Amino acid sequence: MTTHLDDATLSRRDFLSIGAAAGGGLLVGVSLGTAGPARAAQAAAAFAPNAFVRIAPDGQVTVTMGYIEMGQGTYTSVPMLIAEELEVELATIRVAHAPPDDTLYGNPLLGFQVTGGSTTIRAAFGPLRRAGAVARTLLVQAAAQRWSVEPSACHAERGQVVHAASGRRLGYGALTASAALLPEPKEVVLKPGSAFRLIGTPAHRLDTPDKVNGRARYGIDAQVPGMKIATLAQSPVPGGRLRRVDERAALKVRGVRRIVTLDDCVAVVADHMGAAKKGLAALAIEWDDGPHATLATADIVESMRVASLQPGATVRHDGDAAAALAAAATRLEAVYEVPFLVHAAMEPLNCTVHVRPDGCDVWVGTQVLSRAQAAAAQVTGLPLDKVKVHNHLLGGGFGRRLEVDSITRAVQIAKALDHPVKVIWTREEDTQHDMYRPYFFDRVAAGLDAQGRPVAWTHRLTGSSILKRWAPPLYNNGFDPETIDGAAHPPYALANIHVDYVNHEPPIPTAFWRGVAPTHNVFVVESFIDELAAAAKADPVAYRLDLLQHNPRAKAVLELAAQKAGWGRALPARHGRGVSLQFAFGTFLATVAEVAVAADGSVAVQRVVCAVDAGVIVNPDTVRAQLMGGVIFGISGALWGQATLANGRIEQSNFHDVRVVRMNEAPAIEVHLVASGEAPGGMGEPGTSGLAPAVTNAIFAATGRRLRKLPVDAAALASA
Repeated sequence: MTTHLDDATLSRRDFLSIGAAAGGGLLVGVSLGTAGPARAAQAAAAFAPNAFVRIAPDGQVTVTMGYIEMGQGTYTSVPMLIAEELEVELATIRVAHAPPDDTLYGNPLLGFQVTGGSTTIRAAFGPLRRAGAVARTLLVQAAAQRWSVEPSACHAERGQVVHAASGRRLGYGALTASAALLPEPKEVVLKPGSAFRLIGTPAHRLDTPDKVNGRARYGIDAQVPGMKIATLAQSPVPGGRLRRVDERAALKVRGVRRIVTLDDCVAVVADHMGAAKKGLAALAIEWDDGPHATLATADIVESMRVASLQPGATVRHDGDAAAALAAAATRLEAVYEVPFLVHAAMEPLNCTVHVRPDGCDVWVGTQVLSRAQAAAAQVTGLPLDKVKVHNHLLGGGFGRRLEVDSITRAVQIAKALDHPVKVIWTREEDTQHDMYRPYFFDRVAAGLDAQGRPVAWTHRLTGSSILKRWAPPLYNNGFDPETIDGAAHPPYALANIHVDYVNHEPPIPTAFWRGVAPTHNVFVVESFIDELAAAAKADPVAYRLDLLQHNPRAKAVLELAAQKAGWGRALPARHGRGVSLQFAFGTFLATVAEVAVAADGSVAVQRVVCAVDAGVIVNPDTVRAQLMGGVIFGISGALWGQATLANGRIEQSNFHDVRVVRMNEAPAIEVHLVASGEAPGGMGEPGTSGLAPAVTNAIFAATGRRLRKLPVDAAALASA
């Protein structure tokens, strides 16, 4: 049996009513505090659990997921946590999308209902195992009461409660009605790691069959009776406005029904996407480009350069880096830059909306379900309980669907219509109206003693703060914890270190991108530590290991990656190996990349070896897959990824100039797992953030050319 995603998202009221009061089913939350139907009724007021378990009278177990599935395996790994403690087979679990509800389904690490930051397993590991254990305990108690024996004489296995002494067995379904009437146990016993039956073992992805046979439904697949299709053109320049539009030619296109105009947007509503695109192309649109009409990338970079000369907010200050730098035997300084990046998810932005006087329905795939609901409520003026969001699978998120701008836009368009409308961004519109990974301009300096060891380290970051906009309370004292992640606490022993941050917001919108701040900070730190090794005439791996005596987990992954990659073995001319090390998202990762640099400067990443300590691993297959996917994503960004502006407009538009790794360009990727009993780490993003510095360090090994700016400049390497 495969996981089934309910076609209609359960409303909170509907979900809470399914329990002992509705046919004898058992509803169990992370901690519900009372008995039977009252437990369900009081769940929202008493607790903020992450997910719920529903067991029907026929024994069917349904897990309602507060987290979303966007290819990372959440809809397999999270049910594994519950199945482990509940003692059921993973393949028998159904998965249902949760409704919007920060109270019931909030991510405890991030404070509201959100899937991102590689937090799902870290957030769910304890609460969802506990949810399974509570359900198991209640079922065992119910069976023990029925048999007039002590609960300690019974145990659960494979969806049944067993009394070993008598050989009696009862399936969970037969016990749900009586179990629902029992008071919630004050304490439950979670399995020790040594007793895990599922956690830590490879498990087939439960969502794969439906994705192969076509049953899986993404946001772009939403179908609603009476629905029309719309596509749109928004101001090509940030801050621009619509001046005028001639609709006459568009309205003559067969299938075009309506033109909707907003202050900075025109949408064509039609019977199908083909007609909508033809109608859009037929529009004569005149834009007022506004104050950024001449904006270019060079202007933004220059403003960052100037800002970076000013002192920033102090992030970390240990020892006296300035004095140590002044007294150092050798001093090194460098400037590093990383570009704006587009998300380039396979599923372009889309949102289906039906606005009525008394309510609003939204069909969408989003990483922030409750924020999507709030955005629709704000546009319509409706109370939250009149807005219903039907969540779907995501055809890639990468941080882009942590934003609700596309949902706001779709609801604005739908307000002008008396029927449902699916608003679909073309690939070009998606690319040129993205919210981009921030550009950063970093200044780093270090001092070395006579033996080449670092005695001083300074790092100034200049760029935008996404959290300053996205979660303002987290921006304090001039910085936020996300922007500095990977820079404030490098894994190495650095006695004298000063890190500061200059907040500088560009005129184009910035947002999270897979790997978030570590994609920038790990590149800078790991590239510069490589520069220190070169200045000390030391092997890059040996140099790092010497600075990791205090950090055994980091040291172990670095040694393993180097050993598995054959570090030190000879390579042909213009081939090189490079290494990076990081601690981010609660995970230790070492990456070794092997590259070949052609005479024309083009770079081929031929092999990547990863060694990872992610604490307790739930599904090793998912960990390997996530690291492999992250590596591929990282290669695309490092070699070709950038969004550039000219005349206020993003120059890139589609996959012909937003290069991604093709199948014939993919390297051999090896992933080696370090057994660990530590708390789980995140896996969605480390593979991406560790890739770029490993590649550029490998390019240095191959050519002697140090690259401090991404993407890789092939022209500069042609002469190297």
